[in-house]
Amino acid sequence: MDQILSELHSWCLQQLALPASDAASALEVVSGDASFRHYYRLPLNAGGSVIAVHAPPEKEDNLAFSMVQDLLHRHGARVPELLAWDQERGFLLQEDFGDQLLGPLLVNSAAADHYYRQAFRNLLTLQAIPVTAHELPHYDGARLQTEMALFPEWFVEGLLGYKLNVDEQTMLTNVFDLLIERALQQAQVLVHRDFHSRNLMVLADERLGMIDFQDAVQGPITYDLVSLVRDCYISWSPEQVDDWIGVYRQMAMRAGLLSNISEADFLQDVDWMGMQRHIKVLGIFARLHLRDGKSNYLSDLPLVIAYTLSVASQYPEFEPFCGWFEEKLMPIIVGQSWYTGLDL
Repeated sequence: MDQILSELHSWCLQQLALPASDAASALEVVSGDASFRHYYRLPLNAGGSVIAVHAPPEKEDNLAFSMVQDLLHRHGARVPELLAWDQERGFLLQEDFGDQLLGPLLVNSAAADHYYRQAFRNLLTLQAIPVTAHELPHYDGARLQTEMALFPEWFVEGLLGYKLNVDEQTMLTNVFDLLIERALQQAQVLVHRDFHSRNLMVLADERLGMIDFQDAVQGPITYDLVSLVRDCYISWSPEQVDDWIGVYRQMAMRAGLLSNISEADFLQDVDWMGMQRHIKVLGIFARLHLRDGKSNYLSDLPLVIAYTLSVASQYPEFEPFCGWFEEKLMPIIVGQSWYTGLDL
């Protein structure tokens, strides 16, 4: 790794056309994330800094990242500018957004309301970007199905050790089919796909910037909304969430991105889309622990479980799913070291 960092440091100086004396002698670790990307800061002696990224090309789709970054940047979305890219080595150089993630600033619902309304405006800018099939993949039924299949494989059987029988597999298939059908009936727009408090940054001018957008697709208009208001890392009262959903709905209709849909129908769209996302996330967090050794995500499982059951329990279509989850999985879950109870 030291050799890679040395090469990355030298490459950054070359791209910036700077002698070694004009920048810090070493890269500073900023963060890693749920992928294999690693981020570093290079302070510049003249002031300011840039972010250097090592994204191993055998594990990360850097071409997709550069294409999405260019698409968003060209259409005015506030994302870090890509300054240089070495495809073969997986080196990227980009604008530094600083260190202030949105999450730590969400100290109460008033602060959240201030920032979320701004996030809605960012989201509408994103969703208004015209995309074609060759620019971004479609969030189609196959992709939605593949995501939810992570739940039985990695969460149910992998993490909990529960073996599904044929009837249970059929029940899950029926649930997944309902969620997919509802998602595909929605207005289809550009979807960030991970739009939440850990991927929104508060910049020096107090504007919000977006990161971790490389998995963007064309998909359901409610996906990014529910990712924010039912964030897997922080929760708000159901009343507050419903209010935000209503605020966004009005903004999206005024922007011409949403037809004159009723509050009830739009809420169901949001609920069912969120259920699809949270079922997927249960599988992803379990996989991050079991396959990748990233066990810190286990502490976020109780909230995601709470979201899943809270929404599912409101719709008769999901009564068999709720009953099965409560009867078969919860007795196993409560015995897990990461389980802290369900609370929304």
